[in-house]
Amino acid sequence: MCCPTCDSNRIVMNGINATGKQNHRYQDCGRQLVLDPLKQPISDEKKALIDRLLLERIPLAGIARSIPVSES
Repeated sequence: MCCPTCDSNRIVMNGINATGKQNHRYQDCGRQLVLDPLKQPISDEKKALIDRLLLERIPLAGIARSIPVSES
């Protein structure tokens, strides 16, 4: 697995994160990551949908429930 920042393959285990997953660190740049994260990034399509719903003055809590994302 290559680092997205420095393209290094030198990876070491670096403890456990708050969700109990193994944390890894690249030795060359120091970037940390989890190989199989529980939280996935929000796609651009979902972000655009959230923006449109906010313009319609739908409450943020309602949007978070209907689209499975956190309020923050």
